[in-house]
Amino acid sequence: MSEYGRRAVHASGVGLPLLYLLGLVSWTELRYLMVGVTAVVFLLEFLRVGVGLNHWFYDKLTREYEADSLAGYAYYMTSMTAVALLFEPVVTIPAILMLALGDPISGALGNNGPHEHKRPAVIAAMFGVCFVFAGVFTIPWAGPVVGGAAAAGGGLLGAIADGIKPIIRGVALDDNLTIPPAAAVGIAGVFWLFGVETGFDPLGF
Repeated sequence: MSEYGRRAVHASGVGLPLLYLLGLVSWTELRYLMVGVTAVVFLLEFLRVGVGLNHWFYDKLTREYEADSLAGYAYYMTSMTAVALLFEPVVTIPAILMLALGDPISGALGNNGPHEHKRPAVIAAMFGVCFVFAGVFTIPWAGPVVGGAAAAGGGLLGAIADGIKPIIRGVALDDNLTIPPAAAVGIAGVFWLFGVETGFDPLGF
């Protein structure tokens, strides 16, 4: 599968919060759905990596360095689900959009290897995209000043997580794992600093 195909699959994750935004499921129902999808993903990864059940679609979807380890989509679902379990929609949905849509956009703007940081111009562009995604939700929630600051905080941390990969024992942390929590902490942290309801709701089914 081409990089454009992978990015299209990546962007399909926006369908999960869209179910909530369209009123098709409640927030609690969406949380249960995301937990269920994540469980299925890990079952599929166990069958692929542990058992060797490697469907042709995996060959198209996964990159060469993911052949014998967890694929990016497992990190993708884990991070989005974790954020959804910890925060309310005003924090979670922007964090998901930054990963599902922002990451493919920044990827299209500049190629880098799995252990390479992105160029400053790409990180800046990612910040702009993330700021817009967050501001759509945070500004109506908290007003232009606090909401804008929260969007900037989330956008900044989301862009840094996307563009600068921490290396732990020679292994780069996948940005599918780091973007949503970084963005959520940025948004909720600014809300907390200004004494605004943060949307923090751990396991609040």
